[in-house]
Formats: sequence, C-alpha cells, structure tokens
Amino acid sequence: MTLNAVPQSMHFDAPLALQSGASMAGYDLAYETYGRLNADRSNAVLVCHALNASHHVAGVYEGQPGSEGWWDTMIGPGKPLDTERFFVIGVNNLGSCFGSTGPMHANPATGRPWGADFPVVTVEDWVDAQARLLDALGIASLAAVMGGSLGGMQALSWTLQYPRRVRHAAVIASAPNLTAENIAFNEVARRAIVTDPDFHGGHFYRHGVVPKRGLRIARMIGHITYLSDDVMNEKFGRQLRDGIDLRYTTQDIEFQIESYLRYQGDKFSEYFDANTYLLITRALDYFDPARAHGGSLAKALATATADFLLVSFTTDWRFPPARSREIAKALLDNRRRVSYAEIDAPHGHDAFLLEDARYLAVVRAYFDRIAAEFSA
Repeated sequence: MTLNAVPQSMHFDAPLALQSGASMAGYDLAYETYGRLNADRSNAVLVCHALNASHHVAGVYEGQPGSEGWWDTMIGPGKPLDTERFFVIGVNNLGSCFGSTGPMHANPATGRPWGADFPVVTVEDWVDAQARLLDALGIASLAAVMGGSLGGMQALSWTLQYPRRVRHAAVIASAPNLTAENIAFNEVARRAIVTDPDFHGGHFYRHGVVPKRGLRIARMIGHITYLSDDVMNEKFGRQLRDGIDLRYTTQDIEFQIESYLRYQGDKFSEYFDANTYLLITRALDYFDPARAHGGSLAKALATATADFLLVSFTTDWRFPPARSREIAKALLDNRRRVSYAEIDAPHGHDAFLLEDARYLAVVRAYFDRIAAEFSA
C-alpha cells in the first residue's frame, strides 16, 4: 500500500525564546502527518530528522516518482512504525532549508534574507518549537518520540525538556554529545564553506551565487564519516575510474572512491543551504545535556521518565555502540526501563537509514508493545 505524503505548514506569531538569549518571532514550521489520531489522542509519534533530512519522513508525493521519504523503510502501513496504528508527525527544524523558516527566508526587520544573521539554534530550541506545533495540533502527549543520529539527540532531549509528555523514546545511532573528533569533522566542513569566495560572509543570496565549492567539500567530509571502512572497500576498493592504467595526475579523478565522493558533493551542493549546514552542525556541537550537571550524564537523565529503546550499529564509528551504552548506563543508574540492541551491520553510521531485517524487527517489536498499551 502506497502512503501518500502531503506537505503542510503552520505559522507562529508568538516569539520563541532561544537558548542563546535571542528570540524568533513570526516563523513557519513545515511538517507532514501520516495515519490517524485516535479518539483519545494517545497514538501520536514524533519523528525527528538528522542533519540533511526533513519533515518528509515517509510516503511519496503524488505524481512524483522517486520521492520516497527518508525513513520510508521504517514508517508506513504494515511497517515497523505502522501508520495504520500510529499517527506519525515529521517536522522540519527551524534553520533548515526544506520549508521551515531558515536563513534563506526574509528577515522581517530588513526584508532581505536572514543569511548569517539567522539566530543560532540548538537541539533544545528545536524541541521547544516541535512542542508548540504539537500544542497547535491538540496533542498533549506522545506515545513515542523517535530519531536517528541528530534526530536521536532530539528524542533524548524531549525526555528531559518535556518528561510528562513522552511515554517512550527510540534513540537510534546517536550519542549524548559529540566527541572532540566529531566536533573537529564539523569544524573542517564549516571552514570549507566559510572560506569559499562565494560565501560572502553568509550573505551570498544578495550576490546571486551559492558557495558550492565549500558545500561540496563539506559533504565529502561528512559522507566519509557515514560509511564504514568495510563498505568502502567492498564497494570501491582501489578500483580506478578509467580502465586499469594509472593516469599519473594530481588534479583529476583517478579512483572510483574519488568519483563517488565528488558525485555526492555535487548533488548536495544543488539542494542544501550553506548557512543551514553551519547552523545544524553547530547545534550538533552544542548538544550536551550533562554539561549543566558537572558532566554527569546520570544526573542529567534523572528527570527522564520515559521507557527507552536504544539501537546502535557495530560499524558505526561516528556514533559507535559505546555512546549508546553510555546513555543506557545513565538511564539504568536512574532505574529507568531500557531496551538496548547492538546490530551487527556493515554499513557504518548510515545503517540506521537502511533496510536490515534484524534492526527493523527490533523496532517493530518495540512499537508493537507501545501499541498494545493504548489498545488495551
């Protein structure tokens, strides 16, 4: 059964207070919903997106072949998160470039694109904005909140910011904060963008250009961290792009892996916004709920009351299993109910987006249990 997706948008006039001390007024949030809200509104599930994804989590747009949502393997009729039982909401985060108010939109104070003047946003700010949308939809509590990678950080933050509104949380391929190595990757990617001559201090819109060179390099760097060494070796190895002879060049593409990375960079630079990339990677850097508790994650998670599912993947070196186990230990230290699955999968960090029978079975079993609670 094909799930038809319909983009929606909601405007908010009331200012949203941000963690930085700034505020955001007169903003829009793009979102999509799937399935039906039951009579007592107890079957709502919020799905939070990662860096370059959006509110389009599942289904297809009518008349647009190939427009499947980014988590279509996970969400839909008869799928692990079954839209015949759950009402699923996907929200595009503030500062993104897929419909919600972001740097490319007009700053009401100037009438020109926000550009680099768009306020810095955090995971906590996104959660507050999502909560406002749920309020407007008449949803007081969530059966579950779910996300992978950066989306998993948002799911974790939901359990801390709004503990009484979340009954379950599925945190997949995520971490309680970034390591120094991950912050370093983000910084190199950001420097690639801001040093592109077409960046113009973040106000490239008014110059009619896009810092594509920087975006390409940023995506190439990021993409390396999403794949495992095994997958890259299996898919590309040391294969040359053209035949079997070396061309002895330092400027042109020689190896298949180089061609693949350049293709990914080119594609990304055609649709993603440079200022959005800076904002979202910085939000990743800033997320650290333990920071306000002397570095103790157990103390930070003491206010969480939700039931948790944590999933990690053996070859994910960006957010390795040890990071999920940190969250599990902190929750168990607080006597919270935690299910943990470590999936042996070869695909690296991207495994959370891919079809894997064991992974999907774990998530299906978790949502079966949640459905039994509100169906009883």
